[in-house]
Amino acid sequence: MMNAMNAMNAMNTLNLVLWSVQGFLALFFLAAGAPKLIGRGLERWTGFSELPRPMVVFIGFTEVLGAAGLVLPMATGILPWLTPLAAVGLGIIVLMAAGFHLRADERLNAIEAALWASIAAVIAIGRWDLVVASHAYAPPWVLVAALGVLVPSVIINLIVLFKRPVNSGTRHLPDIEVARVGGLEARHISEGLLPKAR
Repeated sequence: MMNAMNAMNAMNTLNLVLWSVQGFLALFFLAAGAPKLIGRGLERWTGFSELPRPMVVFIGFTEVLGAAGLVLPMATGILPWLTPLAAVGLGIIVLMAAGFHLRADERLNAIEAALWASIAAVIAIGRWDLVVASHAYAPPWVLVAALGVLVPSVIINLIVLFKRPVNSGTRHLPDIEVARVGGLEARHISEGLLPKAR
């Protein structure tokens, strides 16, 4: 009896933690996807000026759809198995984003994207166990359809990634050398010699 009570408390704690993290992740992806859909506020995200507008809209759509999928199916009880699939989809999206960041030599952004993917993976694993415990399941055709959409999306993304010129999404400032000559300080920039006023 005591073991059953402890197991129930552990499941309730897990459920509460997962709901909290799902809400947090859903808010992040809603905030990330909405600007891509409406085309405003993209300056917060690096690299989108170099992508075709339809691809940016598609990424935004999948992020908003994934955010809804993290919360609505389990909250309404309608097709709850969509929640772990949404988490898997969001994990794939941010792993592809990590590839863009690595290609642009933005290592810190790539690490951040990998951390978001890890959070999504934990939600997928945690919710998959809860969905299985409730005897709900994803029909095979849904998994085949999901793969039918995801695999071509990954291939298209990889093609765009490798055909895109390697540019950093962030502004790179030129190296500046400071020299003191006879009490006059000057900065040598690649374009020429600029004296500094005192």
